[in-house]
Amino acid sequence: MARMFDWWFRIKFWKRVLLGFVLGALAGWAFGKDAETWFGPIGDLYVTLISMIAVPLVFFAVIDAVASLSGKASIAALAGRTFLWFAITAVLAVGVGLAFGWIIQPGTGVGPLKVASDYSPKQVPGALDMLLNLVPANPFQALGGAATAKLADGTKVLVPRSGTVLQVIFFAGLVGFAMVKLGERVAGVRKLVGEASEVMIQVTRYVLEFTPLGTFGLIAALVGGYGFGQLRPLLNFVLALYAACAFHIVVVYSGLLLAHGLNPLKFFRGAAPAMEVAFVASSSFAALPASLRSATHNLGVDRDYAAFAVPLGATIKMDGCGAIYPALAAVFISQYAGIELSLTQYLIIALASVLGSFGTAGVPGTAVIMATVVLSAAGLPLEVIGYLYAIDRVLDMMRTMTNVTGQVLVPVLVARETGRLDRAVFDAAPSNLGLAEGDRAEPDAKRG
Repeated sequence: MARMFDWWFRIKFWKRVLLGFVLGALAGWAFGKDAETWFGPIGDLYVTLISMIAVPLVFFAVIDAVASLSGKASIAALAGRTFLWFAITAVLAVGVGLAFGWIIQPGTGVGPLKVASDYSPKQVPGALDMLLNLVPANPFQALGGAATAKLADGTKVLVPRSGTVLQVIFFAGLVGFAMVKLGERVAGVRKLVGEASEVMIQVTRYVLEFTPLGTFGLIAALVGGYGFGQLRPLLNFVLALYAACAFHIVVVYSGLLLAHGLNPLKFFRGAAPAMEVAFVASSSFAALPASLRSATHNLGVDRDYAAFAVPLGATIKMDGCGAIYPALAAVFISQYAGIELSLTQYLIIALASVLGSFGTAGVPGTAVIMATVVLSAAGLPLEVIGYLYAIDRVLDMMRTMTNVTGQVLVPVLVARETGRLDRAVFDAAPSNLGLAEGDRAEPDAKRG
């Protein structure tokens, strides 16, 4: 039966996803509002499939990684280097957001805006609450914590409940350390966990095969249900955000890759599948399986390190949502309200954006939360969030793609610095996530 579809699998993964995107956009334009009814369930099914695999994939991968990495000191050093690059790229992203706000002036000349009718203020969790929430009171509840939710426009998205991913990483890390401590006494369990991780990787391949069809459903529903009238008043802000994110991805990330002696074109080719999933699904968590496969299979990052770094990045590495968007929103509202920002306020915006992105880890609606934190810290009116909420779905597509690109980039940089990058795989830059017939040999086997 599979042989009947060989022609389909021989098409590069990114091309299949792009085809689904184009056909979905055409279907949404042709069917209008009816596209949500006819094609929306296809996208909902795709999001549900991702929900099914994401948490167990992370759980077994992290346990296997911690049990396999060479001791706690190695993990601590890798974690420290990873967090450092998270912070550096976040600072650069804030600078990009502020710069594009100054250049494009999205808040200048905008007519009177109304707060979106479906907007409700978000509760910003305290720092202590977020810290305490890292530890799951019930690990089994954390493992079952992925949920689906609907946005204001009815789009179904995947969100983690109350920091689920970080809780899973925390518990899985403890289990992995316990296996290291017990050594040969639990050799059978370690083998079983490794085999379970391999099984989840194979299940991930099956689910990712559905991505082109899921893309079709999600985009058709979005285009059919989203009127241009909602975008028109804030078109300059949309253009500013897309331009800032594109600059950060193409120029800033390419510069960091070149500084590490890596070819940016090869990186973007390998990361393209994860970037595409992120753009259509608007969820770093939904893109997590594709991000893991892109980092390991396509870009040559050591699988044990990637199993730790990529899921962590999916919860706290938010260059689009946590850095560029809040900074740009702050400049927008200052221009719209005629408020001259002082140097102190700019510094507060930058600091709040960088630190806040870590503090809101795992909270659904991170971008709205982050913008609330930054505007409050800078003493700016919060109504801007209500103005921008009506177009949040369109903004979130580009923000999330920026997030996920950074979540794949940082493990590549750290792996390059620590000798955990397979240059042969990176330079080959496959783009099929091991899904095509010719890619099934699995080149991302663990390094010795």
